[in-house]
Amino acid sequence: MTQQPPENDELKGRLDFALAASAEAAELIMKHYQSQDLQVESKGDASPVTIADRGAEELLRERIAERYPDDGVLGEEFDETPSQSGWRWILDPIDGTKSFIHGVPLFGTLVGLEKDDKCEVGVCRFPALNEVVYAASGGGAWWQIGSAKPQPARVSSVSSLGDACFCTTTVTGWDDVSAGDLFDRFSREAKLTRGWGDCYGHMLVATGRAEFMVDPKLNPWDAAALVPIVQEAGGHFVDWNGQPTIYSGNGLSVNANLRQNVLDRLHGN
Repeated sequence: MTQQPPENDELKGRLDFALAASAEAAELIMKHYQSQDLQVESKGDASPVTIADRGAEELLRERIAERYPDDGVLGEEFDETPSQSGWRWILDPIDGTKSFIHGVPLFGTLVGLEKDDKCEVGVCRFPALNEVVYAASGGGAWWQIGSAKPQPARVSSVSSLGDACFCTTTVTGWDDVSAGDLFDRFSREAKLTRGWGDCYGHMLVATGRAEFMVDPKLNPWDAAALVPIVQEAGGHFVDWNGQPTIYSGNGLSVNANLRQNVLDRLHGN
């Protein structure tokens, strides 16, 4: 069960459901992790996919259909199911498939929930690390390692780029959007630059272990679960224009003190 749940019983129930369903998906994923027999395919956009990606999303979709049959589902691997209820689940079964394929444990299972275009619930589970970070609007953000008691997740209070840890997913993504100069600038100004990418970097921000994570290329299923977590942790998840949206094709998680500084740099100031 969650700690200090939001007063909204509907959100609490849906958050608990997302935690349980993502734990099931994690068990499935770990059966394939570091397997010598893992087969990797390339999708139309040249990104990799495995039986673990597809199997985990199928499982999540099945659980949603059983519990919330009128809800919509948007996922990375399969066609969208339209919503009849106003609620829409947004899924990325393995965010960081390249890490998963290479046996690096920094991949996560993302379960987000949207109501009337607002991201209300987010679960980011790291199957290989046995960690989960989660939140629902109004209920705070929480971080649980193994079976230990969940602890509050909070962004750091660092207020200078010179003291900040900057994370990103891949340098080539910056080149793809003609923003390599911005990456270079952040790398020069930040105290530490690391490629602790995908959802792991965003959760480092939410738990105060990094100050900002910038993704030049981001899909809605990469971002939906992150929004309530980062916001409830006291930070901001926004696009490069400072808007709290998951539909701009890019994204930024940042602590409250550095939000404007980072956005200024993204606009060349």
